[in-house]
Amino acid sequence: MKSIILLGYMCAGKTTVGRAVAKKLGCTFYDLDWYIEERFHTKVARIFAEEGEARFRDLERRMLHEAAEFENVVLACGGGTPCFFDNMDYMNTVGHTFYMKASVQTLCDHIGMSRGERPLLKGKSSEELKEFVTAQLAEREPFYCQAQEIIDVNVLDSFDKIDHVADLICERL
Repeated sequence: MKSIILLGYMCAGKTTVGRAVAKKLGCTFYDLDWYIEERFHTKVARIFAEEGEARFRDLERRMLHEAAEFENVVLACGGGTPCFFDNMDYMNTVGHTFYMKASVQTLCDHIGMSRGERPLLKGKSSEELKEFVTAQLAEREPFYCQAQEIIDVNVLDSFDKIDHVADLICERL
């Protein structure tokens, strides 16, 4: 089975849905950021802060190539992963790709509830956050839309709806 690769903006629900899809299919789930942190024994935020985005994107690309080659895997990518190097073409070659599409408002709501540290969002007011997400999503969406499938995830507000989205992904394989 080809890898199942979930992509989309940060806090779109890639990890939550990815876990559910992996459970349904009996696959292993990987979150690419977590995989990077395990392999390099440091946080993504720290790599960004100490080594810069260019170094992180290089590591991310190499770890994408490593993790996507595993058998029976569901992989949730970081929000920027598809937008650098040839990552999107590579993902479409080795896996079945799904863009988890959400509105700016949904993304901002999810970011507000998120527990993780987001280096790109530190210190932004809610209005600045909305402007930032709107601008960055506009830049990234052309890459996201190259995915083989697009799934609307504006509805991820209950376990039943997460399960429904996971079922949709499984049906489209």
